[in-house]
Amino acid sequence: MERGLPCRTSLWGKKSMYWLCSVFVYVARGKGDMSHAHSTLSVSAPHLHYTCPEGATVKLVCGQKGATLHPTDVLRRAWLFTPHSDRHCTGRTGPRHTTIGHSRGNHSLAPGLQFGATEHNFWVALQNVTHSDQGRYCCMLLDFQLEQKHSTLLQKPHSHVILHVTPRRNGSQDCTVWDPTPAGGSVPVALAIAACILALLSLPLILVLVYKQRQNAQSSRRAQELVRMDSEALGHENPVFLGGSPQIKTRTVSQIMTRQSSETGRHLLSEPGTPLSPPAHGDVFFPIEDTILESPDFLQV
Repeated sequence: MERGLPCRTSLWGKKSMYWLCSVFVYVARGKGDMSHAHSTLSVSAPHLHYTCPEGATVKLVCGQKGATLHPTDVLRRAWLFTPHSDRHCTGRTGPRHTTIGHSRGNHSLAPGLQFGATEHNFWVALQNVTHSDQGRYCCMLLDFQLEQKHSTLLQKPHSHVILHVTPRRNGSQDCTVWDPTPAGGSVPVALAIAACILALLSLPLILVLVYKQRQNAQSSRRAQELVRMDSEALGHENPVFLGGSPQIKTRTVSQIMTRQSSETGRHLLSEPGTPLSPPAHGDVFFPIEDTILESPDFLQV
């Protein structure tokens, strides 16, 4: 029965770990998707930072996904600009002092400025960039619902890119890009997945430790049982274990002086009447020496 416990523990641990990971991912996705519950459009920037030397040409790109909320809606694309890269874009100021209309996007163009779009991307191209072009560029999609004489803005998803302009150099005039950081909605999901992976990797170690602890406990119980069995076996063979500790018999001086009979009933040499025993009344015993006759045979060697 005890051998099946590790298997049941392993199965229960895997099930609990699976449900725990599911809850983590569900909560993370719920938090990430809560802000997009009613949005059918999304905007993202493939590259967050652009670094260009003065005089270069740069193409700032944003990606788009989804569709308008209604088939009859009008979709516009717009770019806003602020020279402060750590601030949000406000107002209607676009790149190189252009302005955006309420429902037409960027409608005025400055020299060296170009807008473009495809099905999945839209961009703004800046030629001969200068230090005044450095800053934050916000890209957005405008979903307008057209009614009789006015339009209603239903959705305005947006993102941004940051342009850094360095002093002019003699070498290459190419711009460099930095990969974007993970989006805010994907961070909780990534953390939940990482936690699940860590927990799954730790599960075998936990099960091994539990199994070893059980094995040690069983070995200890078996060792105690063997010691007890050995003690019982030695107790039956050794009279000490049957009758308790041996008792030492003590005798007084009078008992020692008094001749005791043997436990087997035989006579001892110290008993009176025993041949070659000394006299009972304190006479000193000396064996009688018989005279040995001298014989000529003994004298001859």
